[in-house]
Amino acid sequence: MANFKALKGQGDAKTLFAAFLYFDFSFMVWTMLGPLATEINESLAAHGAALSAGQIATLLSIPILAGALLRIVLGFGVDKMGPKKTAIIAQVVVIASLFYAYTRGEGITYNELLVVALGLGFAGASFAVALPQAGQWYPPKLQGIVLGIAGAGNVGVVIDFLFAPKIAEKWGWEAVFLVGGLLSFIVLITYIFMAKDAPESVYKPRPKRLGDYWKLLKDRDSWWFMLFYAVSFGGFVGFANYMKVYLMNTYQADMSAFGMSVFNEPNVKVIAGYFGALTIFAGAILRPVGGGVADKMGGIKALYIFFGIVAALVALSGFVKLPFWVAIGVLFLIMANLGMANGAVFQLVPQRFGKDIGIMTGLIGAAGGIGGAFLVKTLGWAKGTFDSYSIGFFIFAGLVLLAIGAISLVKTRWRTTWGANAGGMI
Repeated sequence: MANFKALKGQGDAKTLFAAFLYFDFSFMVWTMLGPLATEINESLAAHGAALSAGQIATLLSIPILAGALLRIVLGFGVDKMGPKKTAIIAQVVVIASLFYAYTRGEGITYNELLVVALGLGFAGASFAVALPQAGQWYPPKLQGIVLGIAGAGNVGVVIDFLFAPKIAEKWGWEAVFLVGGLLSFIVLITYIFMAKDAPESVYKPRPKRLGDYWKLLKDRDSWWFMLFYAVSFGGFVGFANYMKVYLMNTYQADMSAFGMSVFNEPNVKVIAGYFGALTIFAGAILRPVGGGVADKMGGIKALYIFFGIVAALVALSGFVKLPFWVAIGVLFLIMANLGMANGAVFQLVPQRFGKDIGIMTGLIGAAGGIGGAFLVKTLGWAKGTFDSYSIGFFIFAGLVLLAIGAISLVKTRWRTTWGANAGGMI
């Protein structure tokens, strides 16, 4: 793509790669509980502490919610002491949480798991560090593709689904936390040597006070962007975290038959991981494409397209129980368009809030995490209350339609005010 060629000679390639690597592995750690939920529940059940649908949803939602709130904190840290120091501190907390879960092993309690989940929230908050660190090095016309590359670390969740269930099968679910801790440590060392904060000649930071957050929250555009990202990223991370639970509860027989006939794999949890990875993959890697499309046609038009497709497919999933292979295709397309919508949202954000990108990334990222936690809890509630996910799908489809309506409300004002002089397509 021409957009990728335009990066040559611009910014700092090592920092862009380091930001991608940091966010990629952080996202992998952040969503680690999703592909392990079934295995952990079976382990707790063996000790007489089986989890209900609501408890599973709570466990899966805490890293997302914690990551959402901590993004504001880390966004403040980016503006106060720079992205690099902020990232190092957060990564140390994450590594400590992973090794704690490993050392406790099968003796861990549900309450301890909730604390570990809280620690994993620091990994999810890495979004508020990686994107500003990458974006500070590049001009407005390249923000869509640059922030798409940095944010493509979403592929980390695919790695979870591919390998975590198989590792858990061979050595126990706690071994996944050991592997995660060791890899996170290696990434931390690599990041320390490769990443650089942009010098003042390229980007001049403006240290913020808590009052500055309030000032930005009084700007109505902040809330529109938070809504859009609560839908796009919230949808992506919510479905990703809950995907294995959903597949196991809905299509276990289909996956079991496929696993035995194609892979000779009797463990359906491993096959569920493979299908989870397949459905999530497109959304994880297409974020830069979404940013690139937005650079070409404008973020507003791109969001219309991506959100429209998501709303239609999610509503379809709620109306009928789709045949297995049709459902996999639909989930794949839902995740693909949510991933591209993520890139489109952040093609617009730096153009509107370029001077406050650290704080705004934290606020908007927090909204995305809150949206994800809400989606997980909604799906868990729907299953526990109605023994069906239909209501959960309908609620999310309604939120997507709300976002589409909001775009229609703001598009003319955006294009004729700040968008007119933003330096990129709106």
